[in-house]
Amino acid sequence: MNKVYPDAASALAGIVKDGQLLAVGGFGLCGIPEALIDALQASGVKDLTVISNNAGVDGFGLGKLLNTRQIKKMISSYVGENKEFERQYLAGELELEFTPQGTLAEKLRAGGAGIPAFFTKTGVGTIVADGKETREFDGHTYVMERSLVPEVSLVKAAVADKAGNLQFRRTARNFNPNVAMAGRITVVEVEEIVETGAIDPASLDKLKSPHEVFSERASGKGNAAVVVPELETAEKLKAER
Repeated sequence: MNKVYPDAASALAGIVKDGQLLAVGGFGLCGIPEALIDALQASGVKDLTVISNNAGVDGFGLGKLLNTRQIKKMISSYVGENKEFERQYLAGELELEFTPQGTLAEKLRAGGAGIPAFFTKTGVGTIVADGKETREFDGHTYVMERSLVPEVSLVKAAVADKAGNLQFRRTARNFNPNVAMAGRITVVEVEEIVETGAIDPASLDKLKSPHEVFSERASGKGNAAVVVPELETAEKLKAER
C-alpha cells in the first residue's frame, strides 16, 4: 500500500505525539533529516525522548528542538558541539543518558533485529555499567545492554523505491540504517523516489519494519511517498517484537 504526501508536515501528521520515544539518524550534521526535524518542531509535540548520536548544533538540526524545549531526554554519545545541550543538562533541565557510540549503534541494530539485549565489554568498570547486569564469559566481564526500539524513527537517505528499499550516499549513511531498522514506524526523507526494481540490489538497505518513505527534493517541490509493508509482514514483525 503506497501513500504520497506533499510535504514533511503531512507525512508526520497523526504519527508523532507528546512523550514518544523517537530516534533520529545522522552524525553531526551529516545525513540528518532536516525537513522532518523542522516539521517535528512545527508540530509542537513535547516531552520527547530522542535517541541520536548527538543533538545537532545550536539552532540547527535537533538543536532547534532543544531551543523550543520539546525534548525531555536525550540518549546520545556526543554533546560537544551544542552549547545549549550542555547548558540544559548542567542546569538540570534536560535528562541525558550517555551511551558509548558503538554501543548506541548496536542497541539500535539489535532493536531492529528483534534482539532484546546483548553483552559488551564497553563500559565495564565505569558509570556506564552502574545498575546493569554483568556476566563472565571466557574469563572476561561483560555488561548487558538493552536494545532500543523507538516508536518513530526519522532518517535521511538518497534514494528510495516504492517497496521501501533505501540507498544512502557515502558518509551520510552513518547511523541512518540502524535507526531505520529499529523504528516501529520509520519516516525517511529522501532526495528521489524510484520504481521498485530500479535500484541495484547489491546496493540496497532493506527496511524490514513498518515504515514510511518521505521525499523532499532539493527544490522543495518534490513528491513524498510513504511505503508500508503488506499487512501480513507488518503483523508478523509486530508479533515478533
